Amino acid sequence: MQTTICLRETFSGDPPRLWLGIASFGVPEKLGCANLPLSSRQKELCRRKPYLLPSIREGARLGVQECRRQFRRERWDCRAPAAGAPFGYELSSGTKETAFIYAVMAAGLVHAVTRSCSAGNMTECSCDTTLQGGGSASEGWHWGGCSDDVQYGMWFSRKFLDVPLRNATGKESRVLSAMNLHNNEAGRQAVAKLMSVDCRCHGVSGSCAVKTCWKTMSSFEKIGHFLKDKYEHSVQVSDKVKRKMRRRDKDQRKVPIRKEDLLYVHKSPNYCVEDKKLGIPGTQGRECNRTSEGAGGCNLLCCGRGYNTHVVRHVERCECKFIWCCYVRCRRCESMTDVHTCK
Repeated sequence: MQTTICLRETFSGDPPRLWLGIASFGVPEKLGCANLPLSSRQKELCRRKPYLLPSIREGARLGVQECRRQFRRERWDCRAPAAGAPFGYELSSGTKETAFIYAVMAAGLVHAVTRSCSAGNMTECSCDTTLQGGGSASEGWHWGGCSDDVQYGMWFSRKFLDVPLRNATGKESRVLSAMNLHNNEAGRQAVAKLMSVDCRCHGVSGSCAVKTCWKTMSSFEKIGHFLKDKYEHSVQVSDKVKRKMRRRDKDQRKVPIRKEDLLYVHKSPNYCVEDKKLGIPGTQGRECNRTSEGAGGCNLLCCGRGYNTHVVRHVERCECKFIWCCYVRCRRCESMTDVHTCK
């Protein structure tokens, strides 16, 4: 079974201008570029670089999976009510959630493409060769191995995802487009910022006389944690069209906006209650932790409405032993667990 993930950006009064179509399951190469829900610019890029389709699919999978991991205990859990669609209203709402989605998807694409380059899956990129031959002889180390070429991954992510601001029409469209472009770049900068150095020792009898070192990307989970922290400290910007993005709070406008900051225009809606018009499912029926005071705790997740408790009976095989010859004998164990769900 093949499922196609589509990220769609729309603005009031403006037709859909950006489609990021990614087959998260199945083989997108078999569909062909013309049959994927891409913009004409993306289809042209796809036709020129069809070998990148698996990385595009993997980038989408990484982004969606990490978004759901980071928000699994939050009122907004990064899930849309519509089957097959990873995101709904949040994709074009201009909120903190929009900011995180754009950042994590851009970062996912960088991570997947860069990893594919390092694995030797593509002819036009491989390891980062700019570091070869460098190092410090006095300190006993040199660059070697295969450093991740994150610059190529960032280049492709910009080429594939970023829509030129000049293509935006209307005040609202220009502001949201500028916001999305900034958050795309914030996601990419997170991957670059969290690069680390790995080294391997060489020497007689396991000594570390010389070290060979290379740069590698952090796990995508670590990048997700970094972006979640940026989400928690995201910056609200003015909805007025200026030459550059400005903080909404006039008292804070002298504080510069950094590349890695996540920006949003509109405040988030109330995710506590269902809103069918916006596609917000609410938190009724969500499982919560009765003993936690933080995210995922019944008090916060249920928005003060209280929770229901029911007992779930688990039956499983246990205390298994191998009997000669030749079978396994197990006991049948039962356990009872209290499960709490929001009213």
